[in-house]
Amino acid sequence: MSSNNSATVDRYLEAIYYISSEGEVVRPGRLATWLSVSAPTVSEALQRLQRDGWVKVKKDRSVVLTAAGVAEASNLVRHHRILERWLTDGLGLDWATADDEADRLSSAISDFLIDRIDASLHRPLTCPHGNPIPGREAPYGELVALAGLRTGASAVIRRISELAEHDARDVLLMLAGHEIAEGSPVYVAESEPDSREVSLIIAGKPVRLSVDLARLIWVEAG
Repeated sequence: MSSNNSATVDRYLEAIYYISSEGEVVRPGRLATWLSVSAPTVSEALQRLQRDGWVKVKKDRSVVLTAAGVAEASNLVRHHRILERWLTDGLGLDWATADDEADRLSSAISDFLIDRIDASLHRPLTCPHGNPIPGREAPYGELVALAGLRTGASAVIRRISELAEHDARDVLLMLAGHEIAEGSPVYVAESEPDSREVSLIIAGKPVRLSVDLARLIWVEAG
């Protein structure tokens, strides 16, 4: 993190990175929802971010990071994901708790300390939820949304969407409660095109998920 940045700048850069990395077009209204602030607050912040060279606000009001913004946001996300890995692998915290704690720590911790933590973990490729640490290649192939699998399909959980981490935290809490992790095998016991739920066997345990939540879990088909 740049020592000259405020926590507010960091929050916006990280939010824009996460939303865009999930394939969404970043717009002020989405940022207002993500950051739990008002639309005027977002507008003022984006004006400052654009003035300082972190973002570009296009004519259609979509927001993209500049090259400098990408570099800074990537470093923030790197901090967050390495901290999550340390908090889960090193301290035994569950996914949801580790995500909360990493939120509090990622902007305050130095690059030096992150590098030392990273080395102590043998430089992991992903966070505990399977999202790649910036600058590293994910250790899996093409992924598909769990909701897209049909009855009888088998797969392995590889990634939990950042949208699930932020917008549907009950997914993390549920997965943690069932001791389900990246790498857990999943079998689709029942999934019908018009159904609102899917019935699964994950790591040998029966689990029912809404289709909306199943869209936020990415798997590698077996």
